[in-house]
Amino acid sequence: MEAKPFLKWAGGKTQLIPEIKQVLPIDFKKTDYTFIEPFVGSGAILFWVLSNYPNIKKVVINDINTDLTNTYKSIVSNPLELIDVLGQLQAEYHALQNNEEVKKEYYYEKRTLYNTRSTDQTVHSALFIFLNRTCFNGLYRVNSKNHFNVPMGSYKAPNICDKSNILAVSEALKKVVILNGDFEETLQETTPNSLFYFDPPYKPLSQTSSFNSYAKDEFNDAEQIRLRDFCERLDVLGHKWILSNSDVKGKNSNDNFFDDIYANFNISRVRAKRSINANPDKRGELNELLITSYLNHAQLAV
Repeated sequence: MEAKPFLKWAGGKTQLIPEIKQVLPIDFKKTDYTFIEPFVGSGAILFWVLSNYPNIKKVVINDINTDLTNTYKSIVSNPLELIDVLGQLQAEYHALQNNEEVKKEYYYEKRTLYNTRSTDQTVHSALFIFLNRTCFNGLYRVNSKNHFNVPMGSYKAPNICDKSNILAVSEALKKVVILNGDFEETLQETTPNSLFYFDPPYKPLSQTSSFNSYAKDEFNDAEQIRLRDFCERLDVLGHKWILSNSDVKGKNSNDNFFDDIYANFNISRVRAKRSINANPDKRGELNELLITSYLNHAQLAV
């Protein structure tokens, strides 16, 4: 079975795969690359690369979210026990389908237990997946105390324990280096032929659209500029990179934030669906940015 993301993820990149494929280096399939994702999230691009580019020499993923990277590690090291715990959570949650109040109590009880961080790593990882599959829109948001605070979603019988995919993911991740830290620390994993894919917390299109509390420390404009500086450093060192982010100019034609800070690189605007707005009428297509440090043949033809 082909491994696919085991999490629902606000801003997941599955829908951008065709556009990302178009901007890959022309020798990506033929040459032994090191592929590095410093903001792995649900790993949509990671699993696509693992499935479609077997010549990859080395794969490195990183995220600042320790609970997320520990879940990846649990899937690698202890998939069967993780599946057992998830199976129990799924059976208990599905048994409450017809009692909304008790189901809600169960969800918040598990959220409180998760935030105590008092269980062993496998159980904590199972709680991470459980909350992800049952919370509002697969959103991951924490407060300043690093407490997960997303309310329960409205799913009737969500698939909490996907045994076959967890086993496939466990197998796929055996060749992956898993890091937990600042994005700049991934530089130490580069080889002479390295490609980075950056999917950082997006710059909000408005104050009310901010889902940026992904970690207890905000990824603000200063962090976006620090990431740009890191990209410039990679370029000087000869490493290639692709970066996606929100198109703030599409919301405000006078907002040239990304056009200015990435003026020395190649900026494309691609269509993507917004699906995390609480108001269904405000969901729909909008532009996102796809920025590269190089041009390939497909881009030159545009």
